[in-house]
Amino acid sequence: MVPPWDCGAGSRDVAQGESALLGLAFQSHVATVDPMAASPALLLMDRNLLARKQNARLDKQNDLGWKLFGKVPLRENAQKDSKKIQKEYEDKAGRPSKPPSPKQNVRKNLDFEPLSTTALILEDRPANLPAKPAEEAQKHRQQYEEMVVQAKKREVKEAQRRRRQLEERCRLEESIGNAVLTWNNEILPNWETMWCSRKVRDLWWQGIPPSVRGKVWSLAIGNELNITHELFDICLARAKERWRSFSTGGSEAENEDAGFSAADREASLELIKLDISRTFPNLCIFQQGGPYHDMLHSILGAYTCYRPDVGYVQGMSFIAAVLSLNLDTADAFIAFSNLLNKPCQMAFFRVDHGLMLTYFAAFEVFFEENLPKLFAHFKKNNLTPDIYLIDWIFTLYSKSLPLDLACRIWDVFCRDGEGFLFRTALGILKLFEDILTKMDFIHMAQFLTRLPDDLPAEEVFASIATIQMQSRNRKWAQVLTALQKDSRDTEKGSPSLRH
Repeated sequence: MVPPWDCGAGSRDVAQGESALLGLAFQSHVATVDPMAASPALLLMDRNLLARKQNARLDKQNDLGWKLFGKVPLRENAQKDSKKIQKEYEDKAGRPSKPPSPKQNVRKNLDFEPLSTTALILEDRPANLPAKPAEEAQKHRQQYEEMVVQAKKREVKEAQRRRRQLEERCRLEESIGNAVLTWNNEILPNWETMWCSRKVRDLWWQGIPPSVRGKVWSLAIGNELNITHELFDICLARAKERWRSFSTGGSEAENEDAGFSAADREASLELIKLDISRTFPNLCIFQQGGPYHDMLHSILGAYTCYRPDVGYVQGMSFIAAVLSLNLDTADAFIAFSNLLNKPCQMAFFRVDHGLMLTYFAAFEVFFEENLPKLFAHFKKNNLTPDIYLIDWIFTLYSKSLPLDLACRIWDVFCRDGEGFLFRTALGILKLFEDILTKMDFIHMAQFLTRLPDDLPAEEVFASIATIQMQSRNRKWAQVLTALQKDSRDTEKGSPSLRH
């Protein structure tokens, strides 16, 4: 046999022999040639042919692995395969081949197909699916362009809204800063002479800045009861001693106080514990372990010892919580005790039915005066004021309205007194007059006992400003006094000044 490196006729014989052997091997699909005995040329040709056959099989599998909405298997040359599929599709569809746009080039270079409507609109269908009609493709492109335009418009509107909010926030912060300077430098040092001036009343209506709100509330509520910090400490110590006594099961004689049994006292303290966990639950600061839990518990416990004849009544926790957010513990207790000592609050918390009916009757006088249409609708559906007013008055709107809005109502209430609570109620009714006149009894009661959570403060105060608390040249206090003198009309619940 002529050596393979011979360039003469022997080489041709060897090549023919190797070709014959290789053909025989592929026909039978069995390798019968010993690789150690085969020539280098035979092995080289064998490897090249087998490699080309494997690559062809892999390409076929990759073509079958195309997915419309999922990942496409990674390929050695993804861009080339995409162009090949596009060319095959266009040849079958009979459309001339167009160069891909830059956007398509970017998308084709991705290792995956995006799962979005953009893929449905802009991507061509694969070769194994029917081609899109030209009209459908054009329609999809138009829809996509409309989507882009609408998205850009939404982005512009959102940017404008954010810019307006930022500007409004900056103006609000600037006005609050200026108001703080005015209150600290001009009003508070000269409280006795300036608190009732027109300038101060206008600032008061706009809302007291949070940083000075507690101080203004304390001055406006006053301390007619002459409660000192030492008295608060004594009441708190008694409350803690009583809590320990109940927890250890002390005798009933030790727990009786001013004629109230230990069972009543224990029920009152247990109610405090239960109500604290339900006070402003969204804030998570008054619940067990929260930063204001012990403070609120101390204020309410001390009050039950200070006023055992009143004890604890549901609704007190919301008033004490609002005060604790603006004052320290002792000052909050002083303001809380003096606030509940006001005639209106005492009538409601002591559940004086006769006096409560008098307040409801006075409210209806101004209700009919300001909102006659809605008043007649309420009367027609037998919706009485106690259904919605009790919760509003008990908690001073702190439970029924957003906290920031409730604090603004407290600002003016501390200045104007109980009459503003009922004026606020009429303002809320006026704000929703159009809606309420279309409701029946059930829906009106449900709506008024659960007001919307997103009430804008400016709209509420604008509505309150339109309410006139004057009936036949008589103000709130005069109407209330006249109704108190007429016990018969008070028991019937109908105001005496109506006729």
